[in-house]
Formats: sequence, C-alpha cells, structure tokens
Amino acid sequence: MFSVEERVSLLQQATKELDNVEIDSFNGLLIDYMKEKKANAIIRGLRAVSDFEYEMQAASINKKLGPDIETFFMMTNNRYSYLSSSIVKEVAKYDADVSDIVPEVVAKALKQKFKHM
Repeated sequence: MFSVEERVSLLQQATKELDNVEIDSFNGLLIDYMKEKKANAIIRGLRAVSDFEYEMQAASINKKLGPDIETFFMMTNNRYSYLSSSIVKEVAKYDADVSDIVPEVVAKALKQKFKHM
C-alpha cells in the first residue's frame, strides 16, 4: 500500500519527538544489516502466541548467522494485541477512524490513500 520511502517518511514523522530513534530501511538479511550498523540486539514484538513460532524460528536462524547478536521479545500492550496491518487497512478502507490505533500521521495518510483508490 505504501512504498518503502513512504513508510520511512511516516515513521520519521511519527517518531520525530524521540531523539534516540533512527528510521532506516534495508534490503537483504537482517543479520547483515545489524553487522553493518554494528548493532547487537534485535527487539521483536509479540502480539499473541501465534506470533511466537515464526519469531522463534527467525531468532534461531539469526543466532546461527550472527552468534553475537541477541534477540529479545516484548509482549505488546493488551490494547493492541489484536491489531495487524491487514486489520488496520481493512478498517481504514471503509473510512472508519483509526487514529486511536495508529499515529495520527498514519491515519491521515491512510485516509488520503483510500480516497484516491
């Protein structure tokens, strides 16, 4: 729905008040990107048990490819545990207000995107 450039821009706008946040994009393996950035920790969010199996597999292969890089899992706030990008897009498609579940800049961008479809 949004290009990589649009997503980066939306994230930059949504996090502009956070001095310690850098938004970037990459192609290829996450582990290669981590090594390039000299980063050593991956933080992944889990919404529900259903996310765990995939994330555990990804963490396992990442550990094999980058033994010095750790993956940490964080559970989402229960308020957001049911959300997915598909659900947000479906709700926004029918012009429902999504501003309480996504940053305001994203809600506006979704509204504009669906207006022109």
